Amino acid sequence: MTPEYNRSKIHQHKFALWVGIGSIIMMFGAFTSAYVVRRASGNWFEFKLPDIFLLNTAVIVLSSITIHLSYKAFVNGAEKRYKALLITTFLLGIAFVILQYYGWQAMDAIGATFTVNPSSSFIYVISGLHAAHVLGGLGALTVAMVHAFVLPYKPTPRRKLRFELVVQYWHFVDILWVYLIVFFMVQS
Repeated sequence: MTPEYNRSKIHQHKFALWVGIGSIIMMFGAFTSAYVVRRASGNWFEFKLPDIFLLNTAVIVLSSITIHLSYKAFVNGAEKRYKALLITTFLLGIAFVILQYYGWQAMDAIGATFTVNPSSSFIYVISGLHAAHVLGGLGALTVAMVHAFVLPYKPTPRRKLRFELVVQYWHFVDILWVYLIVFFMVQS
């Protein structure tokens, strides 16, 4: 007799996503820890983070709401709403990246350039890495939009799972940004 094994209730793709998210959390945790340690060693340029980063935060939080509503519409059979909210999420994601660039320009305008001091360099690197993860999310949203507009609308378990993965990753980059902006505001 062979013993029976219980299968995990989490899908392997979700597990893989959460392992990846865990490693990203560790990376950003290391960067923010290094920020705190380096700040304590002196020679730190103090400056107020430009207000455009707050607008950026509102945009990414709004995009998290729109993707959540898009998923709910997908599951509930509201095809037009699902597609419209998915496009809205994508456009808000692009707006976030563009506003991130404007935030870097605003930092440069106040003398907080990439090379002037480690304080500003950390913000460029950390926010730039986050923007890279948002771009990855935009890639996933692009695939989700292709599925939405090319395939016939049918909320099968497989399509639901794929969309859930995109939604979970997008919520993650949103929460990560909120953490980072609060961290930067508390540290400055």
